[in-house]
Amino acid sequence: MDPPGYRLSPEMTQWSSKRHLYALLGFVGAAVALSWPLPLHLGTHLTGSPAGDTGVYVWNQWVFRHELLVNGSLPYFTDSIFAFTSKANLGLHNYTTFQNLLALPLMGALGVVATFNVVYLLMTVMTAYATFLLARHVTGRDAESWLAGLLFAWSPNLVTRGTAHFSLVAAAPLAVFILLLLRAADRTRLRDAFALGATMWWAASTDVYFAVYCLVIAAIFMLAQVVTVERRSHVSLSRSVPWTLDVLLLCVAGLMLAMLVSGGWQFRVLGRVTRMQTLYTPMLFFTGLCVARAAWSYRAAFANVTRNDVWRLVRATSVAGVVAAVMLSPVLYAIGVRIADGRWESSRVFWRNSPVGVDALSFILPNPNHPLAPAAIAAWLTPRPDAYAENVASLTFVALVVMVIAWRSGWRISRTWAALAVAFGTLALGPFVHIAGINTFAPGPWALLRYVPLVGMARTPGRFSVVVMLVVAVLFASALAWLGQRWPLRRTLILSAVSALLVFELLPVPRVLYSAEVPAIYHHVAEAPGDVRVLELPFGMRDGTSSYGDFTARSQFFQTMHQKPLAGGYLSRISQRRVAEARKDPMVSALMTLSEKHQLEPGLDAQLMPLGPSFASSRRIGFVVIDRDRASSALRDFAIRTFGLQLVDADGTFELYRPAPSPVEGPAFNRR
Repeated sequence: MDPPGYRLSPEMTQWSSKRHLYALLGFVGAAVALSWPLPLHLGTHLTGSPAGDTGVYVWNQWVFRHELLVNGSLPYFTDSIFAFTSKANLGLHNYTTFQNLLALPLMGALGVVATFNVVYLLMTVMTAYATFLLARHVTGRDAESWLAGLLFAWSPNLVTRGTAHFSLVAAAPLAVFILLLLRAADRTRLRDAFALGATMWWAASTDVYFAVYCLVIAAIFMLAQVVTVERRSHVSLSRSVPWTLDVLLLCVAGLMLAMLVSGGWQFRVLGRVTRMQTLYTPMLFFTGLCVARAAWSYRAAFANVTRNDVWRLVRATSVAGVVAAVMLSPVLYAIGVRIADGRWESSRVFWRNSPVGVDALSFILPNPNHPLAPAAIAAWLTPRPDAYAENVASLTFVALVVMVIAWRSGWRISRTWAALAVAFGTLALGPFVHIAGINTFAPGPWALLRYVPLVGMARTPGRFSVVVMLVVAVLFASALAWLGQRWPLRRTLILSAVSALLVFELLPVPRVLYSAEVPAIYHHVAEAPGDVRVLELPFGMRDGTSSYGDFTARSQFFQTMHQKPLAGGYLSRISQRRVAEARKDPMVSALMTLSEKHQLEPGLDAQLMPLGPSFASSRRIGFVVIDRDRASSALRDFAIRTFGLQLVDADGTFELYRPAPSPVEGPAFNRR
């Protein structure tokens, strides 16, 4: 930091501006090189499959523009999906509003796919530059800070997220939020509070998880400023308490060992069968005793906080909260409407079967996206087809080695950064710690924090690893700057060697690309006049944790071309009330059941068949698309017979049909 009263000369100011420009241009070059060959296929390919979450992120940008400019309505409500029920409320959807706003002026000229790719690359550049600013504030060094931006933005963690979870790639607000906290700690000013509030909006509008992370970061930051952990004096300690805790620890450890050897027990208590076959409860007691033992040996010391300090904190927090609330008012309105309609439902969190975190071993695995990485690493990180993006958390060997060397030469990590690394690292491990695929049953902090309001909205704990990677990038820059100061004559050599090794380790090219081609049959749908709807089979309603019927995000991606409402849909969160509302209709319920490859009740198809034409007419179904690869023969036959489908066109596995016209509209169905 500059000393008081210090002012830059015009020449120095110009050079300072040039350094930022050079940093940005360097990150643009890195974005092009490390996403290769995507720049050659901006309008035709994507880095993730349109059939997965990528399709929904592309749809986000399209539907935001469609509602705002075409329909002239608030873009947090849409009838483009779930056409058989009421308008979809996007208040709790991971809507990526910030990215949608950036895409708004580009889509008309570039098209949907090219705009999405340009915004994706722009997000990587912004993330890298924000990390550069944060690291530069911490280290005062340009080259080391630029490498920190490179490390974070193109870390294995974020590159992998760029195949499915594109909102997490746009992590710039996290770095800016920490930077503002550091500046606010040096000088409490009202404009810093305004900036923090605006950054909270930015974080929430990029990914709602980031808003939660900012709250956790702020809490850890404030605690780190006023709390220190000190070892208690042995003179003042009683020996009976630690002795008792040690004995209890040994007893519980012996119990767990006996359960592992015997496989557990089953016995009766007051006539009821009681089972002890898993280590969840014993390990919970064991962990609690370990925490109690550590708390007895160490104590928290609080710094002196004056009334003025408290007042400044309250004022800054209040201003930041008001600014964030005002800027988030459109989405808060949508959430308020959802609550008023009785559609605020949160999935129940169970003690033992909530989403897991990352495996502890994944932090030290080699970059699985590297062209030389063994295929076995990616296979181990993919126990399920959709699990790879959630499980990659490699911190990179170059960063870890640089920090170890710097530590051995006298560099130390500050209390704040250590607290952030430990807190988010343990949260990323999830409710129960897994090591090398083995569930240790040891509960982590997330086992309790997932029940805390607001914090629990970040329901996938493995994504906390994004903050861990950001902290590691800043610490890497700090350690590298220390080595440069320790051996100034060798700084250039150190930077050159570390840069070469880092680029080699991060290398993810050539990137795997997925075709963004839309089947030709949808041109018929796009050219159809009027407010017709599209029924895709298999049919269903889906969110991030549950699926009813069978719906793929690919349908919403195709919608960005044909622009007709869909009968089904996918959002981050849908209410049980909407699903129940849809299932009240026997025809919709039958389509969901057959889409799940289940059988209908005997005789139900015969009852529904005469009602098919009137159902299609009342629901304004203009087209039915059947994917032969995913639809069962029972579903396909039922739809063709019930709706009197007439084949229009086919493309690969996709068949396009029109329902037979209905002479009268059946009384059993209400028009929606």
